[in-house]
Amino acid sequence: MLLSGEAEMLDLGRRIAAQVQIGDVIALEGGLGAGKTTLARGLLEALGLAGEAPSPSFAIVQPYDVPEVRLPVTHVDLYRLDGPDEVEELALGDHLMDSLLIVEWPDRLGNALWPHALRLTVEIVDETARRLTADVPDAWTARWSQI
Repeated sequence: MLLSGEAEMLDLGRRIAAQVQIGDVIALEGGLGAGKTTLARGLLEALGLAGEAPSPSFAIVQPYDVPEVRLPVTHVDLYRLDGPDEVEELALGDHLMDSLLIVEWPDRLGNALWPHALRLTVEIVDETARRLTADVPDAWTARWSQI
């Protein structure tokens, strides 16, 4: 899927938001400046977040709860972590019981990414265009076709 500009990335996030549920994992892969956080912002906006969501680069884990959003969301940015050992300390699996989990830089998890995760890879094509590739698990097959 080719996305032209920030508006299309935000819109994709909004369309994904219409399909999410508690226990879902959305893994956002791509280089610096690819648009991972922009996609997450569109999703969070569609779930009811007022104002722009900050990048969780420094906080690492940024939770959003009802009534701030329609369903609880934990937005995680693993960029500053060195590997699975440091990620393990965050106990991210605990968030799956009662929230949607959005993970930027999921490669830091090593082989520990949940098999039901929707994996979205964003590649920079040029200044404004991005190519999005989706690895859609069974848990997302029907929902992805509606996005």
